[in-house]
Amino acid sequence: MASAVAQDSSGAPPRAPKSPKAPKRRTGSTPRRLPYLLIAPAGLLMLGFIAYPMLSVFYYSLQNYNPTKPWRNGFAGFDNFTKIFTDDPLFWDSLIFSGKWVVTEVTLQLALGLVLALLVNQTFVGRGIARALVFSPWAVSGVLTTTIWLLLYNPSTGVGRYLADAGIGSYGSSVLSDTGTVFWAAVLAELWRGVPFFAILILADLQSIPGDLYEAASVDGAGRMRQFVHITLPHIKDAIVLATLLRAVWEFNNVDLLLTLTNGGPAGMTTTLPLYVAVTGFEGHDFGYATALTTVAFVILLFCSILYLRLSKFGKDDK
Repeated sequence: MASAVAQDSSGAPPRAPKSPKAPKRRTGSTPRRLPYLLIAPAGLLMLGFIAYPMLSVFYYSLQNYNPTKPWRNGFAGFDNFTKIFTDDPLFWDSLIFSGKWVVTEVTLQLALGLVLALLVNQTFVGRGIARALVFSPWAVSGVLTTTIWLLLYNPSTGVGRYLADAGIGSYGSSVLSDTGTVFWAAVLAELWRGVPFFAILILADLQSIPGDLYEAASVDGAGRMRQFVHITLPHIKDAIVLATLLRAVWEFNNVDLLLTLTNGGPAGMTTTLPLYVAVTGFEGHDFGYATALTTVAFVILLFCSILYLRLSKFGKDDK
């Protein structure tokens, strides 16, 4: 007690008791590597399922590989690629049709999908049922879609018979065997399946636009068209760019619908490049040449995708 009084009288402040030192954190390399170790199994699986098939395709594109003619198998170098660009008119025909098919399908699907998304984004009675009807074709597989449209295009029991009864067209004529109608018949079948994809993505982006923007625009006297151009389009731009890119890649690689609907005919008019690859590989058993065609298609898609993303400025705000 006396010592405490003596300390107080000296004027020096009492010292606070020392707190126990916190244990030092180990700064070893293990914690930093731990996240990479955790994702390593998934990364190895992805590498095995993606990288290995791609490398295999590049390898076999430099080979002559035909299981029915094993005596001709062996290293071919760039002979397959030389044949593609200099001695294969079917390659150029299928590539031109693929470009025509992709541009037509993606343009129409985007336009119709945007219209449907804007319609089902409005508030009205039965909106849930309308959305279900709009989105339902996307759940149908390509082969089942073909079956539906084959029944519709059947000259004896399909729509053509009823059109002939009404004086439009003739009995027994099939739009899938006519060179003047087969392209648009295939386009219509694919539109039915592809439009919901655009409608789903665009609708999801439309619902993220704040309603206050439209209210402020209405107060300023902006009409529906100006609101669409200056508010709606800028907000859904990235969704449109992404959807068109994904759909263009899928339509370029479209095989199931055209194979089962037209089988590339008539006279090869509806043969896309991937369909030509499938026929060359699985019917002609020329897997070396088919993988060379696949490699060329991969390079074309990669170049067009990069160019499209750069031109569209995907993910960048317009200044």
